Amino acid sequence: MARKDKSEYIIQAVSHALDLLEQFHDDVDELGVTELSKRLKLHKNNVFRLLATLESRGYIEQNKATENYRLGLKALELGQTFIKQMGLLRQAKPILEKIVGSSNETAYVAIFKEGSVVYLDVIETDMTVRVVSRVGSRLPGYCTASGKVHLAYMSEDEINELMPNRQLKGYTSTTITDREKLKEILKTVAEQGYAIDDEEMDLGVRCVAAPIRDYTRRIVGAISISGPTMRLGDERIKNELIPLVQGSAEELSARLGYHK
Repeated sequence: MARKDKSEYIIQAVSHALDLLEQFHDDVDELGVTELSKRLKLHKNNVFRLLATLESRGYIEQNKATENYRLGLKALELGQTFIKQMGLLRQAKPILEKIVGSSNETAYVAIFKEGSVVYLDVIETDMTVRVVSRVGSRLPGYCTASGKVHLAYMSEDEINELMPNRQLKGYTSTTITDREKLKEILKTVAEQGYAIDDEEMDLGVRCVAAPIRDYTRRIVGAISISGPTMRLGDERIKNELIPLVQGSAEELSARLGYHK
């Protein structure tokens, strides 16, 4: 008997409920029934039933003042459970703390998902001028140090699949939008074992990252140091931050069972 494709087992109502939850992202805090109906291309009655079901389980809640809907505490609890279960984060926390103690700059641990970097945890500097926390954010891989660390060890076919568009979107005047230039930079990243984001995602912000590997030698994440350009000059990056981030990545990799 031939095995069915998994798509044949999909329950439409569950799929719609997940589509609804995924509408709350980035800067979208609240949505009304009418807007959700337009986005999901579903009748308002169906949207209301989905909302009522999700609200009864705590994944959605209604703002009584606006009558719009927003994510409920259960969604946060589910996300926190995912994070806590990841051994990467448990092992990373003390290392991030050491980075901040040594450099007094903000340190992150991130993973790579579908062409984007997802920041999972952060220890912030106590400096008045600092980078805004990106925990939970998804940012393009090609213009972030953590993203370039992952892309550098991928094949050309893998990169083309993740970034099918010939022209890459520019976020600042220094974003690398030319694919051939990006390829050369990724080759250098792979050779040197670290990547730099030189105001490529946000003006005034620089970042240095190195790869985290597990016992299978696979890259499972990146550890990075971010800060304002005025404090992250070329000399400091070269003499202090690159050795610090590489040493930290090696220590974390060793904790995950990686051996050279």
